[in-house]
Amino acid sequence: MKKNWQVLMFHPYHPVQEQVLVEGEAVGYQLTQTSCMADCLHLLSLQQWDLLLLPTCLVDGTEAADLMTLVQPRYQGAIVVLSELQHAAQVTRALQQGATDYLLIPFGHMHLGQLVQRLVQPQQKKLPIVAESHQSKQMFQLAQRVAQTDASVLINGESGTGKEVLARFIHKSSPRSAGPFVAINCAAIPETMIESILFGHTKGAFTGATSAQPGKLEVANGGTLLLDEIGELPLTLQTKLLRVLQEREVERLGSHQKIKLDIRVLAATNRDLEQAVAEGRFRADLYYRLNVFPLHCATLKERKDDIVPLASYLMMRYMPNAQTTIEFTPEAQDALRHYDWPGNVRELENVIQRALVMSRGCLIRAEDLMLPTQLANKESALSPSPETCSALVSPRKPSERLSKPSLQKSRKLAEFDTIIETLRRFNGHRSKTAEELGVSTRALRYKIQTMREQGLDIDQILTGQNSDFTVANTNYS
Repeated sequence: MKKNWQVLMFHPYHPVQEQVLVEGEAVGYQLTQTSCMADCLHLLSLQQWDLLLLPTCLVDGTEAADLMTLVQPRYQGAIVVLSELQHAAQVTRALQQGATDYLLIPFGHMHLGQLVQRLVQPQQKKLPIVAESHQSKQMFQLAQRVAQTDASVLINGESGTGKEVLARFIHKSSPRSAGPFVAINCAAIPETMIESILFGHTKGAFTGATSAQPGKLEVANGGTLLLDEIGELPLTLQTKLLRVLQEREVERLGSHQKIKLDIRVLAATNRDLEQAVAEGRFRADLYYRLNVFPLHCATLKERKDDIVPLASYLMMRYMPNAQTTIEFTPEAQDALRHYDWPGNVRELENVIQRALVMSRGCLIRAEDLMLPTQLANKESALSPSPETCSALVSPRKPSERLSKPSLQKSRKLAEFDTIIETLRRFNGHRSKTAEELGVSTRALRYKIQTMREQGLDIDQILTGQNSDFTVANTNYS
């Protein structure tokens, strides 16, 4: 593994900053400094750099965002902006332009070393993350920061937003990445078993304990423990967990021997734990112990820019190995962006798997996605109005036959005629009729049920028992 990361810093002379850097020592990286933009561009063309540091603004008013346009043809790596407190607006514009992070002046080698470890090393590990939206980029930047410490993290977000993915990212980006990552779902384990699973037990500790077993806390030693759905943990166990986190040692059930723990604790929940604390359903001291660094996973609806890249990533993940590359049509991409995704990434994952089954060829069309809104539109298009059903069931007077119906009613009558004739052609077989019409069987059933509610007996029409009505003889003019 590479030991010395190459860092290039372009910044005008700053006495305080220079003094801080002279007094310190670079560990794990090599810093090259220049105060001339021309020299900076020349150095970028000479070798490959791992990190580039740029000033927020120059004396002539040139901002970091402008400097980035100059360096980006020569350098595509991470860019960090060096700023002073009064330059918040310029920092914001640089981040919008694509800067990875910012560092406040003055800073020492320790701060720069942490920055290198946070930004460069995860890139070398090639962690599979998708973060195109501003919310996701900001969230992963914060996750990279906290990953370098052992601080407890509380991840909050709706179900299916990727809380466990974020927890794994924190683990992989941390110094504990070589250790185990142990996840336990507190809501999926019976209350009578969760204490044994968390803390472990000795042989004979309870009925059925035929051998000693380590708990999840013990298994995670040297690594990271994720307590998923922590809000579902019973109050009695919350007290025991709090003591373990405070003392950093655990006792197996049936034993008084203390086992030292060296673990990083992450917790995730889709509940409002502050409200649970106020209602007495969650211990306040455990909440504050876990909520050292809070992170929020936004819903997929709130980060529209992530939808299509996530869909492409999931498509590559589930595509058969022998399959050629598949792409989304522009219409399919629009459908993905405009859907609300109440099930978040988990729902998107299901939709992509379904689309791969439905696709024909190397393109995924909008109709291949079979989104609930698309199915609802099909059902709506097949549902006749009460007036339409009434007109088809009731004999018309001569004066009514001479009057011209509206264009919309004519379309519904023609559509109704097509459905009845197709049912006749397939002897009333619903699945074959739906396939021929290009709709789902569910949509066809819904349509037929609506007709029956309006007094139209489809079975009698198909068997010819209703001699007073035949769709083919209905006057549409």
